[in-house]
This record gives sequence, C-alpha cells and structure tokens, in this order.
Amino acid sequence: MRRLFGTRLRRRSHHAHAVVTGAGSGIGRAFAVELARRGGHVVCADIDEDSTKETVRLVESHGGRALAVHCDVSIERQVWDLSETAEGWLGRPPDLVVNNAGIGAGGQVVGETPLPDWRRVLAVNTWGVVHGCHVFVPWLRFAGDGGLINVASAAGFAAAPRMGAYNVSKAAVLAVSETVAAELSGSGVAVTVLCPTFVSTNIIGSELIDSTVARTAERLMRLTGASPEHIARRTLDAHDRGRLYVVPRLDAQLIWRAKRMLPAAYTRAAGLLGRLPA
Repeated sequence: MRRLFGTRLRRRSHHAHAVVTGAGSGIGRAFAVELARRGGHVVCADIDEDSTKETVRLVESHGGRALAVHCDVSIERQVWDLSETAEGWLGRPPDLVVNNAGIGAGGQVVGETPLPDWRRVLAVNTWGVVHGCHVFVPWLRFAGDGGLINVASAAGFAAAPRMGAYNVSKAAVLAVSETVAAELSGSGVAVTVLCPTFVSTNIIGSELIDSTVARTAERLMRLTGASPEHIARRTLDAHDRGRLYVVPRLDAQLIWRAKRMLPAAYTRAAGLLGRLPA
C-alpha cells in the first residue's frame, strides 16, 4: 500500500504555529496535544468552549502553549475571526492549519434523510473545511511554506448505505484537498488529507446518527477502532514526509483498492451489507 499512498523523499516539519479546529475532543484534541509534544504553539478552536479549555489544559500539561477559541466553522465570519485571533496570539499567521471539525450522521436512506440534516452536516463537514481553506490557504501560498491537513474519512470513498449526507460531506473534503494540493504543487506548502475508518471518539454520539446505527458503530469501534492519539501521530509523520493521502487502517486501504478495481462488485457488496440487520 505504500506506493499507492506514496511519499516525497524530502522531510519537512510544520509544527511551530498551528491552528486546529474541532480541538475540543477526539482527533482534534489529539492533534493539539501531539503538536505541543513536538514543540508547537496551538490555537485550539471548537464550538464547545469548556471542552476546548480542557484541551488547552492538556496541552499545557505537556509543556506546550495553547489558546482556546470559540469558533463555529460553518460560519465564515467566525473563521475569519479565528484567523485574526490566531495571528495576534501567535505573533504571525499559522504555518500549519488542521481542518478537523466535523459531526456524524447516519441511519436513513437518501430520500428519507431530512433535508435540514443534509444542510447541517454539509455546513460543518464540508463548508467548515472550505471556510478554513478559503481563509488560510492564501497566506500559506503567499508564505511559500507551511502545511494544511484536512480531516476527511474513509466514508468519503466507501459510500456505505444509510450514510448519504456524511459520505457526501467527506467526499467533498477529499476533492477539495486534492484540488488544493494540485494548486499548491511546487509552492512549498504541503497538503495532507486524512481518511480514517473507526477512531475511538465521541462522534457517534451525534443526534443525527440513528440509535441502531450508533450501536453498530460503537461495537465496531470497540473491535477495530484506533486511538485518536495514534491517528494524530501517524498523520503528522506522514505530513512531514509530504504525503497527500493518509489512509491509516488496512480495512480502508482494501476498500480504496476494491472500489477502483471492481467498482460494480463493490457497490453490490456494499448494498448487501446495508440490508443486513444491525
């Protein structure tokens, strides 16, 4: 799989001044703490102020510096405010931006999922990343250095049944990341998109996830889920090596290949799995 998700040979490191969205828990918190371990100063953004302050305490317990900022990434103005706050606190624009904020959703087929649920998922998962890229990428391009990490999901290419809104939102993140990587090619800015499967976080607690689907996901998470700390470390290491895609689990790597080699068979198999009882 190493060739498929290939690396550049030149090692780079962008850990000094970072912004992490969705830093109040899960993968975002793990990114913040790991960046602090690597000597970074981290602006921790999240819609949940109390959990973000707890992340700051964890960062400081590891000897790092962090700032908690309230930010709803679905609102463009708040992301601009985040950039201004970050520049003021860091003393310069960030050299690493991690667009991680996201919410879970699932349980209903397309046509039955309420449109307000679609809009909410896309507003956070897709528009949150678009806002982050729109606000921060111009500075990274101007600086000719730095890095961008967007957190997508294996759901973005697995396209499992009863997860339409979530699948679409993460497929868009994958496409945005690939586009930005092409546009920044040769600029000195590294772009990485993370596509994990099950990670032990609280995302399945979202009110937009059907209780039956949540129970199934919780069982799978217990059996196969990786820790957010492992995912953050692996992603930052891959980003330092200039890797575009980070697909950290074997199950997602197999899905990636199966869908491209046998697309019709893969879709039939996914449909059958979607009809199995939870």
